[in-house]
Amino acid sequence: MAHIIRDKKKMLNRVRRIRGQVESIETAIDREADCSDILHTISALRGAINALMAEVLDGHIRFHVVDPDQDPRSEKAKATQQLIDVLRSYLR
Repeated sequence: MAHIIRDKKKMLNRVRRIRGQVESIETAIDREADCSDILHTISALRGAINALMAEVLDGHIRFHVVDPDQDPRSEKAKATQQLIDVLRSYLR
């Protein structure tokens, strides 16, 4: 949990932006906006959620599993960094 507390302000700002995007979708649906506009907003929301997920996963792996910065030349550190990179790439 320490990694969450350390980045608390940054993460709360992300969540607040996500909340705004959800509210924007709700408003667009309520005013019967064009479906392409709604789809674009949903797509942006998905990207924001994925970015938040990547950030939390990165911190979780580094704090609770293996911190690749501790001994960057070890095989565990290399594998951990590869995992983090793949997850971030996948969540884009």
